[in-house]
Parts: sequence; structure tokens; C-alpha cells
Amino acid sequence: MARKETAADAANAGRLKQIALTYQMTRKADKTIGLVLAAVGIGTLGVFLAIGFLIGHPVYLGIFGLLVALLATAVVFGRRAERAAFGQMEGQPGAAAAVLDNIGRGWTTTPAVAMNRSQDVVHRAVGKAGIVLVAEGNPNRVKTLLAAEKKKMNRIVADVPVHDVIVGNGEGQVELKKLRTTLLKFPRVLTGPQVTATNDRLRALGDLMSNMPLPKGPMPKGMRLPKGGPRGR
Repeated sequence: MARKETAADAANAGRLKQIALTYQMTRKADKTIGLVLAAVGIGTLGVFLAIGFLIGHPVYLGIFGLLVALLATAVVFGRRAERAAFGQMEGQPGAAAAVLDNIGRGWTTTPAVAMNRSQDVVHRAVGKAGIVLVAEGNPNRVKTLLAAEKKKMNRIVADVPVHDVIVGNGEGQVELKKLRTTLLKFPRVLTGPQVTATNDRLRALGDLMSNMPLPKGPMPKGMRLPKGGPRGR
């Protein structure tokens, strides 16, 4: 019994610490977060108390209003914390991969399946919507990366739809904060077993490429790489 109580106390302390850290991070980007949360909590509680006095049940409405105020405060805090996090991630290399890692169950993400020397990168997500290629970097350069990767996917898994998304704030691009929503809006056309089979095929291809034997020592003079060979990621 004591062990269970100790574990529960540790879990609660961990949650409180995480909330505190999230608040500190949010406050760096949103200086008014404290005032906003206080206004939401006090305002919500005040409305329920006023209704309670009007109908003659201030205690009951006060207790109910306190619970609603805590819920409303938590919702507002979550949204503003998410907005602050996206604001700090915006424009950072690998930001799209971080969002994809937290897209939710049913999706398998593989970061940096293609990359060029300018650090433009393409990530891959596989779910019931099919394959989604997510590119971040210079819009003009990533189009070439996307086209090559999409061609490869169509050749390997021709029966699976392949979508492509470019993360950014320009025309035809998807903002980082809307990336998760965009992927979840794609129509679901695959079943669970089909998603598993697709991941297995892509994983097998990756293992095959990583285990491919390469000649040791310097390349013989005059020898050229064959056209269409694997490109560096």
C-alpha cells in the first residue's frame, strides 16, 4: 500500500513539475499568459457565482463554477502553450519531424528520408491515408527532393497513395502549426493490415540499402557511378 502511495505521489510531483516547466516556456513567448489565465478562471467562476446568487444556490453553483473555471483555464493554457511551442519551433531545422513524431497513434514516421547539401529535408509518414512526404527547406529546392522521393514511393508501393506537403508560410504551403491537422484530414483509404504491409515493405527496402556491400578502398580511376544509382540522403 505504501509503495502505491509513493508511486502516486511521485507521478503527481512529475506532472506538477511538467506543468511548471510548460508554463515557464510559454511565458517566455507569451508575456500575458498569467493575466489571461487569471481572467479566464476568475471570470468563469464569477459568472457561476452570480447565477447562483440569482437563483438562491450560490454554494452549489460556486462549486460547479470552480470546476468549470479550472477546466476552462486548462483548455486556454493548453492552446496558448501549443501556440508558443510552435512559435519557437517555426523555422528551426527538424521542426516538422518533431510535429510528425507526435501526430498520434496509427502513424509511423521516418525523419530525413531524403536530404541535400543545403539541409533541405523530406520526412515520411505512413498511416491509413497512405504515404505522406513532408518537406521543409527552400520551396524551390525541396520540390526536386519531393519529386524524386515520390517517384521512388510510386515504384515501390504503387498501390498506395502518396501525398506531398511543403511546410512553410508561403502560397501552397502548410504552416507548421497546421501540419498535424492537414495529415489527419487526408481521406483514410488503407486498412490496418495494409498500413503494416506498407511499413514492412519500406522497412525492408531501408534494411536492404543499409546492408548493401560497398567496395573498400579508393574508387578506381576512371570509374563512374552508374546513372540512377542511390543518392546521398
